[in-house]
Amino acid sequence: MAHDSIQLPCGGDGACMRCKVTPPTEETLTCSICAASWHVGCLASKPETLASTLQWHCPDCSGDPLLRPSVATDGSSGELFVAIKAIEADESLTEKEKARKRQELVSGRVEEDGGNGKGESSVLDVLDESLNCSFCMQLPDRPVTTPCGHNFCLKCFQKWIGQGKRTCAKCRSTVPPKMASQPRINSTLVSVIRMAKLSKSNASAGPLKVFHFIHNQDRPDKAFTTERAQKAGKANAASGKIFVTVPPDHFGPITAENDPDRNQGVLVGECWEDRLECRQWGAHLPHVAGIAGQSNYGAQSVALSGGYEDDEDHGEWFLYTGSGGRDLSGNKRTNKEQSFDQKFEKMNEALRVSCKKGYPVRVVRSHKEKRSSYAPEKGVRYDGVYRIEKCWRKVGIQGFKVCRYLFVRCDNEPAPWTSDEHGDRPRPLPSISELKKATDIFERKESPLWDFDEEGSRWKWKKAPPPSKKPANAADLEEGKRTRKAIRHSRKLSTRERLLKEFGCLICQQVMSLPVTTPCAHNFCKSCFEAAFTGKTAIRERNKGGRTLRSQKNILNCPSCPTDISDFLQDLQVNRELMDVIESLKQKSEENEEPAEEEPMNDLEESTSLGSSDEKTGKKTENVDTKDDLENALPNCEEERISKRRKVDTAQVGDDDLQ
Repeated sequence: MAHDSIQLPCGGDGACMRCKVTPPTEETLTCSICAASWHVGCLASKPETLASTLQWHCPDCSGDPLLRPSVATDGSSGELFVAIKAIEADESLTEKEKARKRQELVSGRVEEDGGNGKGESSVLDVLDESLNCSFCMQLPDRPVTTPCGHNFCLKCFQKWIGQGKRTCAKCRSTVPPKMASQPRINSTLVSVIRMAKLSKSNASAGPLKVFHFIHNQDRPDKAFTTERAQKAGKANAASGKIFVTVPPDHFGPITAENDPDRNQGVLVGECWEDRLECRQWGAHLPHVAGIAGQSNYGAQSVALSGGYEDDEDHGEWFLYTGSGGRDLSGNKRTNKEQSFDQKFEKMNEALRVSCKKGYPVRVVRSHKEKRSSYAPEKGVRYDGVYRIEKCWRKVGIQGFKVCRYLFVRCDNEPAPWTSDEHGDRPRPLPSISELKKATDIFERKESPLWDFDEEGSRWKWKKAPPPSKKPANAADLEEGKRTRKAIRHSRKLSTRERLLKEFGCLICQQVMSLPVTTPCAHNFCKSCFEAAFTGKTAIRERNKGGRTLRSQKNILNCPSCPTDISDFLQDLQVNRELMDVIESLKQKSEENEEPAEEEPMNDLEESTSLGSSDEKTGKKTENVDTKDDLENALPNCEEERISKRRKVDTAQVGDDDLQ
């Protein structure tokens, strides 16, 4: 009965959120404070007179406890109304600032910046004004961008699509079916929001650790040992230089001390073109198999590549299916039909050992996993370390038993799809419905070796990690012993400049101008994007022997991934929200730029500058050697300019006489 007493406004489509009916205009009331529409028939207290409807306040703005009991829990339901009236009476605020303060007051948010509103914290305000999710009115968590250029939280978007809606909640543009079924997270917005949060929380004292698309480097030609690999430009499974100095059975993250080339380790969010490049950095060594480990020692890493239909990916946790159960006597790469039950042996037993001991397992996601919203659109990405909490067996989709594992993320670095400033903290295990019919259930009872330290607020080894049984490559050890190269200190950039750098076009690598966002969540300049498809058409007309054939649709792939975007090109729209953010950041950066102090020039520098070019006039002057010539070459000397003009005129007259 308590739910029936809750009063709700009309939604974005005009329908009342309580009775689900779209009321006519004469049966709706508009709040004079928040401008929200309400259905008169669903209000608990209706206005008595017609005049009272002109200055009517909705239950939200008037502090009605039926809608927001958390706003006024001490019985003073009119405090919210008084606070809103105080904001309206403040003449020092603009209309935009008043609207923002009213929204913060109604939503229950409290300002964390102490009222300064300036400096680096204003960067977050710029994003907060332009990129908010239309459902929760907050900065989007796991943001997804529609082709029309509007941003939403992944969960909000999935809930909207789950209600049967196939249009954008903000502009009612049609959402492509592929995006509705497989939304992709916009990695650019993730890094930008995270960087802005870090700058506001005073975590930007050092360089901000936001890494994306860090590709492989220094691949040696001599590593291409086979003739086939040389022709294709790729190494075979056993070749290719290994850049890290860890043994093949190394557990946990790869730290900076094992990275002699870059001195930073393998970072969460690093991307590679394929599994061979991923192998070179030790994140996951097998180039085909999905599990790396030993049955009597444990598993070090796994790859999510869509090999089994039973896999479920929820980002911070996922359900993983073991290996085996297939007849590999034929085509090993394409045979996905299961023909017998899986057992806890070989690689499956290695995963169970890691579950028993509580070892950290490195996880990489491949673009081949099409069902997951957290998989990259292209290549392979390292997503940090997870811990196996439970394992069991159940009857899979194809009718045979499969080994199942519950992975939960436990990394000190934030995930590539979230804008949080910090890594994971211990979280309760999710409820798994399939455990009711599962067999051979195994759950760890002893304390894990990799666990969270409350004092240090980070994940670490509680006991010594298992000793390696396989030595590292000898050449890698020699490289690890040599002196590491000095780290180049990059020029200190302001947070706004860093954010502008993140808003780079994937084609020209410059700050985007008129940005467009594809359904696969990639961002480009409109001019660069259109130039990439110059001369290409979505429809190809065909004829043969004077007879017109049926037209054929051309496949137009995204410049950054293999996704077909031919429908998106028919109605290309600029992402207005991103464009407003970029323009605001540019404007604020230009306002804060200080003019460089001009240093005094000595005689030699002055003579050199005069001998090269004049920046103000754009005209070149002759080299000057003597002091007298130096005085005559001054830009303000009108006599020299007049004499030069006379010489030119004389030369022209002589040419005319010759003609």
